Amino acid sequence: MKKAPAAPARRSRSRSRSRSRSAAGPRPPAIQDLLEVMARLRSPTGCPWDREQDHLSLRRHAIEEVYELIDAIEAGDDHEMVEELGDLLLQVVFHCQLARERGAFDFDQVGRTLVDKLIRRHPHVFGDTKVRDVDEVWANWEKIKRAEKAGTHLERKSAFDGIPRHLPALLRAEKLVKKARKLWPKGEPVTAAAGLPASRSQLGQHLFALAAHAHARGWSAEELLTAEIKKREREWRRTEAKSAPSPA
Repeated sequence: MKKAPAAPARRSRSRSRSRSRSAAGPRPPAIQDLLEVMARLRSPTGCPWDREQDHLSLRRHAIEEVYELIDAIEAGDDHEMVEELGDLLLQVVFHCQLARERGAFDFDQVGRTLVDKLIRRHPHVFGDTKVRDVDEVWANWEKIKRAEKAGTHLERKSAFDGIPRHLPALLRAEKLVKKARKLWPKGEPVTAAAGLPASRSQLGQHLFALAAHAHARGWSAEELLTAEIKKREREWRRTEAKSAPSPA
């Protein structure tokens, strides 16, 4: 089988990093075997289905594999977790193989990027930064992330940037509200409707009843909530822009 190119030698970025990692060596056999199997599946003598795929055609498979992994985790089934984690890893390896064929990136680059990010965003572990609690860890993480993206096309200029568009509507709504409450800690313009259930159980029943009501009317609760999210996000972005300090 054709082997993937070896990773180029790299210098350590910091003294703490050089202490935390040994010199790069050969990949673990299982990872190397996996990369070779994937390359074979994509080769001219490989699998017709695998050869037909591209990044777009695979995008829904990654979502499905994550949900199946969640099912295994909640069931406490270690055997199933091993299988589902493997299926999720397959998605990573598949996309890396596709990108390698395009000359864009490969598995080693994905791994190196992740290692660098984890070390960079944990200065309290790999550096001299002191933190008192988890809140400070998160604050440092967000500060470092903003600095990384500053001046790039990924720079987040709004507090509402960075919410994945394809999240399920309810989860996306929660993330939108969370960001809004951080931006406006006094509650405005984020307000909850009056008369809603006060307990977790009653609120769950209320949400279910709303979904059932929408279905009875021939409506999609998911689509209705998505439309409301887009409306609220537009309104909150306008409010955010108006309240932003004017440049000197």
